[in-house]
Amino acid sequence: MHAKITAEHLARSALVYVRQSTMAQVLGNLESQKRQYQLAEAARDTGFAEVRVIDEDLGRSGSGLIARPGFQRLVAEVCAGTVGAVYCIEASRLSRNGRDWHHLIDLCALTGALVVDPEGVYDPRQMNDRLLLGLKGTMSEYELSLLRQRGLAARDAKAKRGELRFTLPPGFCWSEDDRIEMDPDERVRQAIHLIFAKFRELGSGRQVFLWLRAADVHLPVVLRNGALRKIAWRKPAYHSVMQVLHNPVYAGAYAFGRTGNRMAVVEGEARKTSGHHRAIEEWGVLIKSNHEGYIDWQAYEENRVLLGENAHMQKRTARKSGRGGQALLSGMARCARCGRMMRVFYKTGTDLSHRYQCRGDDSHVGAGLCIGAGGGGIDAAVTGQLLEAVSGRAVQAALLAGQQATRAQEVVRLAVEKELDEARYAAELAERRYEHVDPAKRHVARTLEARWNAALERVASVEQKLAALGAELIARPGVDPDVLLRLATDLPSAWNAAGTDARARQRLVRLLIEEVVIDIDQAENAFVLLIHWIGGRHTEVRLARRRTGRFPPGPKRTAADILRKLGGHWPDRELAVTLNRMRCRTEDDETWTTVRVAELRDRLAIPPYDPEAEEEKTVSVDAAAKRLGVCVASVHKLIRAQILPATQILYSAPWKIPLAALETEAVRIGLQEIAARRPRQALDKIADRSMTLPGF
Repeated sequence: MHAKITAEHLARSALVYVRQSTMAQVLGNLESQKRQYQLAEAARDTGFAEVRVIDEDLGRSGSGLIARPGFQRLVAEVCAGTVGAVYCIEASRLSRNGRDWHHLIDLCALTGALVVDPEGVYDPRQMNDRLLLGLKGTMSEYELSLLRQRGLAARDAKAKRGELRFTLPPGFCWSEDDRIEMDPDERVRQAIHLIFAKFRELGSGRQVFLWLRAADVHLPVVLRNGALRKIAWRKPAYHSVMQVLHNPVYAGAYAFGRTGNRMAVVEGEARKTSGHHRAIEEWGVLIKSNHEGYIDWQAYEENRVLLGENAHMQKRTARKSGRGGQALLSGMARCARCGRMMRVFYKTGTDLSHRYQCRGDDSHVGAGLCIGAGGGGIDAAVTGQLLEAVSGRAVQAALLAGQQATRAQEVVRLAVEKELDEARYAAELAERRYEHVDPAKRHVARTLEARWNAALERVASVEQKLAALGAELIARPGVDPDVLLRLATDLPSAWNAAGTDARARQRLVRLLIEEVVIDIDQAENAFVLLIHWIGGRHTEVRLARRRTGRFPPGPKRTAADILRKLGGHWPDRELAVTLNRMRCRTEDDETWTTVRVAELRDRLAIPPYDPEAEEEKTVSVDAAAKRLGVCVASVHKLIRAQILPATQILYSAPWKIPLAALETEAVRIGLQEIAARRPRQALDKIADRSMTLPGF
């Protein structure tokens, strides 16, 4: 027994700490693992009665950047004073981090625990042993840093030459001389080409994903089993489509270091997280034109810009793409006063009416709204400028559109044909395997027979899909070039046609216009639109604003014309209110009163209002609101939704609502839906406004 090991130490327990840094070492370096476990027998030979092995940290690095529950348990038991000695094969097994190492040595010195390795026994309370342990810990930490530095330097040098291998995405494989090559499987290449072609057509990764799902086109995925790499076919997933669009390898570039690590202090300990995406300027290695790609680098950059525009939750100051709403300039209208992108607000319950609004700093500091504008007039003004600009190229664009429509149908058919070829090959392979099996081995033959039947069923399924696709293409009317040319000569009709998709309009606008800056000229009461065209040209358009309270333009009606229409349908008081609302004046330029209406009505020989003469009892909007116990706005909502029948003889004239219609089941349900959409907080605020006096 060593002289430093006393009876006091032997009365305590001995801890054997076993650790290997990676799972590869745990599975492959079995001799090192066996040597560490043999320390338990050495501790018993020394005289320790109680020996415990701590091996929870197998497969965990000792750098201090990841949690080590085994080491934490070791420290806790040393602090408890129940440990006489800590056994390890070398200092690097206990820790590769100076802070953890010296913390353990300090605790061992306080509790009188020894540190034992194959070279000797060390008592941290003795200065010479403590110095030697400190050197061992420092050398262990330095050794790890040196190994990491050498490994990273070699890795980076190989990456700069474009020879460092990493897992390639579907569509590529490594050659024997460490070069990236296209996958020799024609079906895989066609599927990747299809993704990029549909993205150019649709302009959205999600729309590509939805199209692939609707067309029942499968995509290749890479499956790895150790060093083996296998291509499997799966139904399209959104993340798979986005990975193809974002990966620069498909643009013929060798890229390394696209993600990085981040350090953080969690509960007093350093923690490293990986997989954080870096900006393209921060990539470690980027070698353009390194290999043959599915697209060129310029197309990749254009795709990156478009994908960034599709991310509507990021960078509100940057241009965004349209998402199919009725607003033509969604994500393109910029406020001239604060520089922010204006938001689109749609009318409740419908998307036919929208408004561009800049909130400015209102949502952050309550500074108030910037400017707002009705979307209909602005969209019409921009549309006029756009159609005028593209009129010269309309014929060529129409012919190209016809070619693309025909090509899209062929792409789907070719993809299904490739799938059928692969299914037939799999069926033939299953048949050959079944034919070569020994008939006496029925348990093997039954399994191979089931696989053969499954392969034949897949062939039949794909054949049915191909036949259905062919029938659909035959039944679908072809693209008529004459119709396209007629549309090209009449662009406004094609633009405003009911079948024209709103997303298509938005994409066309973004091909020619960078953004539209909107301002208000208060002196002229007009909107000022500054159109920034792609290429640097600018066009200023002025659009007159509608004044508050002004009715839509139309033939101006005189008071006599209005009375001839409304006389006899409403009392004189309602007629006076209507005339004043329509901004009609008397001959003396005065407002209308009940007496003046009666005088004019008598001159025009218009009979007075007689409620008894009405065939059906009717009420006004105000009266209907009182009877229903709701506000006037709720009654107007029911009228707009065509739930409550009402007639209006002239624009801005009172509504006539049948009294019996107020009692219908449809009106009752409509009022319940209106009340359900009202936030509970708003109802509470309304209740809080009711004045209550103490004692009453």
